[in-house]
Amino acid sequence: MNCFCGNRETNDLKIEGDVGADPIWCNKCGCNLDIEDIPISDVLAEELVSWAMKYGEWIDWDKDKLLPNGIELEDEFNQIGVALTEKVKQELGHKYKVKYSLSTSARYYSKN
Repeated sequence: MNCFCGNRETNDLKIEGDVGADPIWCNKCGCNLDIEDIPISDVLAEELVSWAMKYGEWIDWDKDKLLPNGIELEDEFNQIGVALTEKVKQELGHKYKVKYSLSTSARYYSKN
């Protein structure tokens, strides 16, 4: 898993949804990692990619506004993300540190 850290490899990972990005990042340098490079099962990789593709479904991108049930949709997205993070931790074992980064964009949009 190449990243921008000093030794170009990381074992400190972050699971995070973002538009058009793979859902696994280096937690130190912020580099978006290729999911194919993560030593997890194909089934789990597919689950992560499918979940990540749902990022932002709580926002009407054409109007740049939060949907009426946007906070609930984002909360559901985060619950699934937490569960997937636990699966990643189980498959990777103790060699890797893995954390989940909550999405908070719905709360940002609700203030505007």
